[in-house]
Amino acid sequence: MYVGLKMLTTVVTVTPKTLLHEAHNLMEENRLWMLPVVDKDKLVGYLQKEDVRAALPSQATMLDRYELHTVLAKLTIQELIQKDVVTVAPETEIEAAAELMARKELPGLAVVDSSNRLVGYIDRRIMLDVLVEEMGLHRGGKRFAIEFKDRPGVMAEVANIISNMGINFVSAASFYHNDICILVFRVQTDDLSPIIKTLKDRNYSIVGPEYFAEEWS
Repeated sequence: MYVGLKMLTTVVTVTPKTLLHEAHNLMEENRLWMLPVVDKDKLVGYLQKEDVRAALPSQATMLDRYELHTVLAKLTIQELIQKDVVTVAPETEIEAAAELMARKELPGLAVVDSSNRLVGYIDRRIMLDVLVEEMGLHRGGKRFAIEFKDRPGVMAEVANIISNMGINFVSAASFYHNDICILVFRVQTDDLSPIIKTLKDRNYSIVGPEYFAEEWS
């Protein structure tokens, strides 16, 4: 899955000449923590909500209403633009974008093309949606997990066993817990017992919440 297939393509943006109070209103109305700043369609930076709030005249200002209106009518975001914007390309693998967001503790990433033109935005909500989708939750069925020492071919073996039972796959994924690999399968059935029995008879180790209970109790 690629970022370009899941990103938001309608993005609220501002330019360096956008008035400060206009940027503030955009953030409030759209519940945004930041705004991409574009100049002639090219991404030049971003604007943070806390910077906008700090720059707005406070209620304790000594300016009268007329003076305040005059100031706000001229105050732009030019000096508040952060230039260290982190971006990804549409062809970036979505898991690589997720790792980048986690490593840099970012709630989202601007998506730009090879000309640095802003083409979209991807955030944590989208990443969670992708996780749910890839694990097949909304497609129903049941899930089970197998624990094993990592070796080639196990996923194919299990897939072949289940396929021979006439049961369709919904999803399959692998995770690591310490040095143990855990394969998680979701299959199109309401009764896992025939699958579990068959796999146990073939010496596969089936694991569930009770297997790890001591680690979180």
